[in-house]
Amino acid sequence: MRVTDTKRYKVLLVDDSPSILHLLTKGLSNHPQIEVIGTAKDAYDAREKIKALNPDVITLDVEMPRMSGLDFLERLMRLRPMPVVMLSSVTLEGSAAAVRALSLGAVDVQVKPVTGLDETFLQEFAARVVTAARSRSRSHRPMTGLHPAPSVTKRADFGRWNGKIVLIGASTGGVAALETVLKSMPKDGPPIVVSQHMPEMFLRSFVDRLDQKNAMTVRVASDGDVLKQGHVYLAPGGDRHTIVEKRGKSFVCCDKIGPKTNGHYPSVDELFHSAVSFGELVVGVILTGLGRDGAAGLKALRDAGAATLGQNKETCTVYGMPRAAFELGAIDTQVPIDAVAKHICRLTDKAAVVV
Repeated sequence: MRVTDTKRYKVLLVDDSPSILHLLTKGLSNHPQIEVIGTAKDAYDAREKIKALNPDVITLDVEMPRMSGLDFLERLMRLRPMPVVMLSSVTLEGSAAAVRALSLGAVDVQVKPVTGLDETFLQEFAARVVTAARSRSRSHRPMTGLHPAPSVTKRADFGRWNGKIVLIGASTGGVAALETVLKSMPKDGPPIVVSQHMPEMFLRSFVDRLDQKNAMTVRVASDGDVLKQGHVYLAPGGDRHTIVEKRGKSFVCCDKIGPKTNGHYPSVDELFHSAVSFGELVVGVILTGLGRDGAAGLKALRDAGAATLGQNKETCTVYGMPRAAFELGAIDTQVPIDAVAKHICRLTDKAAVVV
């Protein structure tokens, strides 16, 4: 039996708006596990408050005077990494900034509602802050340098694809984790479909960022897309799930309209369950995330003959989804995040010896 977490977490709020700080302080202080120990009006003020108050987690506005929230986040993660929840606007620029913040190491991003910080927003934000406080900051455990870069992912002659597709599920911490995986994949790697818990408004910025930074082509999955070697397809979410069907010799992305599954659009379980009928042609991967979405689907895939991987506890921002899958017996192998690409390539390369 797991012990229920009753710890009170010390929170520092950073925002240039006194009214926002007042509302956040009042709203977050109502949560039984949050103690707001201070506020800061900009990055320089925040730096001194962090030194003096030693918070467990900070909230940070993206747009601030003197030094932007993103510049401060980058410096913070390099010099004194800690859990951070960002506040972002709903604009296109805000979406790009949110994705960059997650890539830099922020645990989560909350969008500021245009109607103001009402009670519903504050309750959700408080829950995100507590989750972040419980997490491990990614920069406490650098994802690069833990292991030598796997040589198999650097080969230009990967083209001996064995026909297996790769399905990946991720949630909290998944932006940085997916970037780590994809940067080591070869240009002609196996087709990959990703179900990442992410607000729909952030998705386009995330896809554009991945497509620019990686050898594989990255795009938003559309209903009817035939999976191609060298391509990565991200589920759009919104009001639908993304599933995969096998039609003849081809694999096809399909929209599935229906209610949320496990509280999510898109659901990792929906993606994994859709491929059970051809499980022997699938590599299922579950990465960092809160909750259990994907655990049952990965177990069904493994029972159907799929190879399955899980991100290990030491490199997860939140070891929730991978732990649930592991405890269910759904995972063949748990690996550090910077070894996931190596294992994917080994399992999808016709010439590789898989043991």
